[in-house]
Amino acid sequence: MLKVGVLGAGHLGKIHLRLLNQSDKYELVGFYDPSEENAKKVSEEFGYKSFESVDSLIDVVDVVDIVTPTLSHFDCAKQCVENGRHIFIEKPITKTVLEAETIQQLAKENNVKGQVGHVERFNPAFTAVKDKIGNPMFIETHRLAEFNPRGTDVPVVLDLMIHDIDIILSVVNSKVKNVHASGVSVISETPDIANARIEFENGCVANLTASRISMKNMRKSRFFQKDAYISVDFLEKKSEVVRMKDVPKNPDEFAMILQNAEGVKKQIYFENPDVENNNAILDELETFADAINNNTTPIVSLEQGTEALRVAQMIIDCF
Repeated sequence: MLKVGVLGAGHLGKIHLRLLNQSDKYELVGFYDPSEENAKKVSEEFGYKSFESVDSLIDVVDVVDIVTPTLSHFDCAKQCVENGRHIFIEKPITKTVLEAETIQQLAKENNVKGQVGHVERFNPAFTAVKDKIGNPMFIETHRLAEFNPRGTDVPVVLDLMIHDIDIILSVVNSKVKNVHASGVSVISETPDIANARIEFENGCVANLTASRISMKNMRKSRFFQKDAYISVDFLEKKSEVVRMKDVPKNPDEFAMILQNAEGVKKQIYFENPDVENNNAILDELETFADAINNNTTPIVSLEQGTEALRVAQMIIDCF
């Protein structure tokens, strides 16, 4: 069982503490939070051991779960990795691409593993259809959220859109060719709503919209590929696959058939894959334990976290 400690006991940090405490793959040693008041409150309320410094926590664990504000990710990760500790680090991996690349290099030098908390990879609506997504050529995503002051220390691209950037990069097997984007600051100092168009070398185009000032929450993605359309509702945890196949010789009288201008007929088939309930955060933490124990590559590697940040930064640079 891996000994784990958590850096940061804010809203998300407390969720991580609770899940690590109930996991069979980790032994939760304790946490560190720079706010003495918050550390005392969390320790008294939940019974987790509070450490007085990052150093004292690192000394007694195998894995460090970094759930601190993005601005401190680099310093925390660097300290952990240089001390030979595996790191799970919340998204975005760091504030800058250079910082992320540095952490990658340090992890290799110190022979430790790292995983980035792109939790939507573990969303059951996505995992139910990800194997059906093959060579998509057009992707459309909408990630809209009602306003919440938490998270506004970074642009909406790093706060929300980066989830979809990571998902897209995980299914498009091609390099990014061009990025066009626009963003508007409405209530924050950084953009609250943004739209981006990512063009890939293989011809795939992805159109992404993210907003944190919406009247309703929405997290939907649509993937279009040859003879298929796949939709994923990350919020409602539903997915659908619509396939077009050649019309059989004797189609059912209720079959839905389309005919194009060239006279080619296709029959439409609808699939609603079974979506199993899960706790995506627990899954990402436990698969990281598996990667450490089995010496395999984490599902969301430091390299992939860096690429998501790189594309996010390209989008931000357009503003």
